[in-house]
Amino acid sequence: MDLLDSIMSKMDKPPSMNDKQKKMLKEQQKAMEEAKSKEKERLNQFRKHIEERINRFIQNVTLMKKKFEPMGKVERSIVRDVADVAGLITYAFGTEDVDRHVMAFKKEYPLTEDELEAYKNGEEWDPEKAKEAAMHKEKQQHEDKVRAQQMKKDPGSNKFIEKYERLVGKETGKEAARILEVNKQFGFVRSELKKDKRTIEETLADIRAKKLKRGHDEDDEAEHDTESKDEEQP
Repeated sequence: MDLLDSIMSKMDKPPSMNDKQKKMLKEQQKAMEEAKSKEKERLNQFRKHIEERINRFIQNVTLMKKKFEPMGKVERSIVRDVADVAGLITYAFGTEDVDRHVMAFKKEYPLTEDELEAYKNGEEWDPEKAKEAAMHKEKQQHEDKVRAQQMKKDPGSNKFIEKYERLVGKETGKEAARILEVNKQFGFVRSELKKDKRTIEETLADIRAKKLKRGHDEDDEAEHDTESKDEEQP
């Protein structure tokens, strides 16, 4: 025990805090408390301000959605909390620390996935353009359905289109299918189709024959040129 006491007595004791240091520490703690108090008061005032804005929005029957300005994460959480209490639907869009903002929607507002996708991409929502796009999509789907039914009724035309696509390419073949269907619906057949009643196999055979003949003609011409040059030499 005496040895331990001897060692402990020789160790340096922690420096004692003088009055000046105690005063500085006390002032720092006081400043931190004041800062916390001011921030708390600021957020309380901000919440009251948001409550007033949301109340005005709810009372305005002509407005169905409201876009708030970009703000920090804490402020956005207050906006969403107040809106949730008021029975609104909220989403946050934009990039953090750049333009992240909150949008509030009334529950009766017909919010669609297309509109949400537009906001996510940073785009403005245009109902008229969206309506036109929906009509075009519906029309295209109807045409595709009619085309599929027509193919089932007339398997021969389907085989013709498949062969035509292999010859001229898929996209051109699709366009030919559209033209063929329209013509068949109105009972119209182009004059060139009336004249040429050959099958695709016969047409391909004629093309190959013409190519073969052209090749023979070119060989004969080359041979004739060689003979002419030989005759001209002394």
